[in-house]
Amino acid sequence: MKIFSYMEQYDYEQLVFCQDEQSGLKAIIAIHDTTIGPALGGTRMWTYESEEAAIEDALRLAKGMTYKNAAAGLNLGGGKTVIIGDPKKDKNEEMFRAFGRYIQGLNGRYITAEDVGTTVEDMDLVYQETDYVTGVSPAFGSSGNPSPVTAYGVYRGIKAAAKEAFGTDILEGKIIAVQGIGNVAYNLCRHLHEEGAQLIVTDINKESVQRAVEEFGAKAVDPQDIYGVECDIYAPCALGATINDETIPQLKAKVIAGAANNQLKEARHGDMIHEMGIIYAPDYVINAGGVINVADELIGYNRERALKKVETIYDNIEKVIEISKRDGIPTYVAADRLAEERIEKLRRSRSQFLQNGHHLLSRRSR
Repeated sequence: MKIFSYMEQYDYEQLVFCQDEQSGLKAIIAIHDTTIGPALGGTRMWTYESEEAAIEDALRLAKGMTYKNAAAGLNLGGGKTVIIGDPKKDKNEEMFRAFGRYIQGLNGRYITAEDVGTTVEDMDLVYQETDYVTGVSPAFGSSGNPSPVTAYGVYRGIKAAAKEAFGTDILEGKIIAVQGIGNVAYNLCRHLHEEGAQLIVTDINKESVQRAVEEFGAKAVDPQDIYGVECDIYAPCALGATINDETIPQLKAKVIAGAANNQLKEARHGDMIHEMGIIYAPDYVINAGGVINVADELIGYNRERALKKVETIYDNIEKVIEISKRDGIPTYVAADRLAEERIEKLRRSRSQFLQNGHHLLSRRSR
């Protein structure tokens, strides 16, 4: 892998390798873009097949956070960390304390949080060494479990997408197929049920399904049957890549809007559903409630203020749809354009400011 060539191609700013022999720490911090503000992105711990695979994942995820934070209207750039190791066997206090010291050494250019394979308890250890960490225990001024807030943002995004598809954002009477009933999806189902939506649910965990049936009057179907059910809205909330060659022909929904990451298996699948007239709420726009929530910790967490910001996911989905119609492009491309336009405006503004400052200094020196 030609690292500098890759970084240059996608305009990455920094790649940091962190090693601590005593604790076994092997971490890679990728900072993609800090035009809007310091890079914020979680720490993933995973048993990668190779160091190159870990580097590629860190870079890919960091770029994704740039777009996610920009589209969410946050004053934050994109970054990500991967720690090479088995999260079930290889963790220890020294590892996360050492990692915290590396973050502190970046002096605020990068702020971390938990992600796949890391927990609130791990971030509490990082917090012992640096202030540049979010998602720590509420005892340290954190927001706690982000799932309910993420779910609320997805609920708001579904309403915005429904408005475009059906002419109203009222979900009462709408049939919504929810794939996966994890923590986020359970809270999403609660919001949908309270508004009067009819739920069809599936999950490989039968207890989660039964809970949704009992509490929300949901209809349960087998996992492979969820794609073809008669419904108004399909909400993928489990694994990614569920919008693919096999599932698209089965879909009867007019809206796809859910909490899962990387919902499109390939970019062309976004083109396919666009051509079918399905309104797609891009995943990193609609599921940004969690990052919006933890970002509020950076100014002293206030739940009411954070939820107000999460509500703007409705507006962000509307903006994406507007760009899609304006430019004649699928919404997944429009989401990228929304983020890129914001970054570029701020980049030009910063450049102009520096130029003006340079001219002022030149005049003074004369």
